[in-house]
Amino acid sequence: GGYGDANQRIDYVFKVVLIGDSAVGKSQILARFARNEFSLDSKSTIGVEFQTRTLVIDHKTVKAQIWDTAGQERYRAVTSAYYRGAVGAMLVYDITKRQTFDHIPRWLEELRNHADKNIVIILTGNKCDLENQRDVPTEDAKEFAEKEGLFFLETSALEATNVETAFITVLTEIYNIVNKKNLTADENQGNGNSASLSGQKIIVPGPAQEIPAKRNMCCQSS
Repeated sequence: GGYGDANQRIDYVFKVVLIGDSAVGKSQILARFARNEFSLDSKSTIGVEFQTRTLVIDHKTVKAQIWDTAGQERYRAVTSAYYRGAVGAMLVYDITKRQTFDHIPRWLEELRNHADKNIVIILTGNKCDLENQRDVPTEDAKEFAEKEGLFFLETSALEATNVETAFITVLTEIYNIVNKKNLTADENQGNGNSASLSGQKIIVPGPAQEIPAKRNMCCQSS
């Protein structure tokens, strides 16, 4: 028997968007996180779909609503509605295809033009099971993530490596930010709440765990 999911109290709903070129494995990452599935013959995502998964962070029930888009390279066509209300984003590239990594700055710009400036972003190098076909050195991505203030992890949806960790990282950080906002008195106490992430050595938070707002100034005139 389950936990009677219907009447479960949900404390928070966090919307997280997946973005990146098509065929980098966004849908696979989502299927792995939401349903613990992986299918080799994944069809291209048509339109937009989302999956939810409920987890407990700090004794609170958090419902993650993860949105996946048809990347199809027409990233300009991803509407602002897709980003509306998103508090987290997973920026995905394929470690075996340099081009998908080279497009990341454009995706990031798109994200910063449309999404909330405090959105928590994790750069995700997927398909790390294909080490022998690697085209993007981990160092390159780590450097980029540090420069832009992003979290960074390499994942394998196929082998279920780090997929969970990537989502939990984003959701925990969102949770901490939300709770810092609730405790305005502690606003300037620094990252006291981030202790929950300690012990997960692979995560590289950028210089300032929250995305620098300054850089957005130029883009606001849309």
